[in-house]
Amino acid sequence: MELTEGSTTRAWVLHPDIPSDDARREPEHALAEAVSLAHALPGLEVGGSDVVRLARPHPGKLFGKGKIEELRHLVKHEDLGLILIDGPVTPVQQRNLEKELHCKLLDRTGLILEIFSDRAATREGVLQVDMAALSYQRTRLVRAWTHLERQRGGLGFVGGPGETQIEADRRAIDDQLVRLRRQLDKVVKTRGLHRAARAKVPFPIVALVGYTNAGKSTLFNRLTGAEVMAKDMLFATLDPTMRRIALPGNGPEVILSDTVGFISDLPTQLVAAFRATLEEVTAANLIVHVRDISHPETEEQAEDVRTILKSLGVQEDVPQVEVWNKIDRLSADDLDVARNRAERAEDVLLLSAVTGQGLDDFVAAVRRGIAGVTQVVDLVLSYSDGRKRAWLFDKGLVEDETQRDDGYMLKVRWNAQQEAQFHAL
Repeated sequence: MELTEGSTTRAWVLHPDIPSDDARREPEHALAEAVSLAHALPGLEVGGSDVVRLARPHPGKLFGKGKIEELRHLVKHEDLGLILIDGPVTPVQQRNLEKELHCKLLDRTGLILEIFSDRAATREGVLQVDMAALSYQRTRLVRAWTHLERQRGGLGFVGGPGETQIEADRRAIDDQLVRLRRQLDKVVKTRGLHRAARAKVPFPIVALVGYTNAGKSTLFNRLTGAEVMAKDMLFATLDPTMRRIALPGNGPEVILSDTVGFISDLPTQLVAAFRATLEEVTAANLIVHVRDISHPETEEQAEDVRTILKSLGVQEDVPQVEVWNKIDRLSADDLDVARNRAERAEDVLLLSAVTGQGLDDFVAAVRRGIAGVTQVVDLVLSYSDGRKRAWLFDKGLVEDETQRDDGYMLKVRWNAQQEAQFHAL
């Protein structure tokens, strides 16, 4: 779907409520999130939304005859140009519904891909979105028109039937995916070099993760003074941002990473495409899980985040701090309840990234989380230990050096892994 600049497409959002679906989420809340997703895409005007309760999805058209007739009248009466289905729609269902309704249709995966495509700013982000979109489109190559089959190969009736347009399109997509993957590999290699450079100066990496619109970018901006896009909008931030900062109050220096927000039912194409970007999370020394504690489904959102972190291969032994953000939106009674719950939990704290309330407690929690990550030690090496000395300088671990009668006095900042490597030399 292409939205021309300045034009507006009127859309209607539908959430199919199917009993076999995950019952953790209330359909009304799921629909509200889908509407927020639609609002996040420029050029869309949401005309309305509905929960459609289905005993079972129709294999060919998703909805039954009665509902399709109702939707046909709705499209005509509301002058709709797009129907958004908050859930998976098979290629056959999409084709049949578009024919029945005479209206463009987009499922949840397609909508999220549209948003990501609109928001990607860096070269890596654009490449990742393009790859995800092509992988998605490859499954949408459904044709039912015989004129799309090419002429037979060979001369006259000699040889078999020629390749169909679907096969040609699929091969073209595969070729483009190969080209994009090569380009992305180069970008990822560059990112790897940057990561290796940061590893030489062992500043702890603190990664902000969380459900989309939980307030990660607002917290990032407050701590760093940066101007990362932060709006009350799903996927306001897409491309990851990293800053080297000194924690407030003469705190140690850290590298703070703001990552793309997670969401329930994140398209598998995007999980695969953005794995390289999210490698920053797997390399983090401390993970800060930012939650919107004011959201009615904050527990379900938190579980979705934990599931995605696990799928990314984040080790359980990586320290984590859970931040319950947006306490400024809670009533006095709800704030008391949240405070009591946080006090009983481990590594949980309350915060308002907008007002700064609780920021001191957050900084203290980060200090505790990274306390064992790096340390400064004094080493004495004899003049015969040139190999070890060269290794320390090569890794960028030496902060100061003085010569003594018995050798070198070195001030070294390193982490536990680097210390072990040094002693193994």
